[in-house]
Amino acid sequence: MHELGIVFYIADKVEKVAAENNVSQIKSVTMEIGEVSTVIPEYLVDCWNWKAAKSDLLKGCELKVDLVPAVTFCEDCQQTYETVKYGKTCPNCGSGNTYLVQGDEHNIKEIEVLDENMQPGEKREEYIERDSSIETGAYMPMGDTEDIRED
Repeated sequence: MHELGIVFYIADKVEKVAAENNVSQIKSVTMEIGEVSTVIPEYLVDCWNWKAAKSDLLKGCELKVDLVPAVTFCEDCQQTYETVKYGKTCPNCGSGNTYLVQGDEHNIKEIEVLDENMQPGEKREEYIERDSSIETGAYMPMGDTEDIRED
């Protein structure tokens, strides 16, 4: 079960981002999990719940999973198609000269924090550059919702 190792990695990254931004409580973490990534979302959530219960920062934190469909590109006919449905052979031209475009990733998409200083319904959209070592790296809005986006 490699989901447990992934959960420890996610928790470590989230804790580092929280420390950098003086965040005391995380409300939710949203992950992008590829359809053919070999990560089983249900196992990931179960492992997350176990880990979150052992951390003051993550206690009660929900792990949300956005499934990313697997898409393959055919170099011969320049078309994309559903990987799971058709496999490595292109359904458009029958070629095996194909490669996976998306669907094997597991990225931190969003970190939502509880900010005790904000009024209900208040949102801030301040972006600051963050450590690009977090899977998708790039930018994170500061405030009640924190998001890590790919450029």
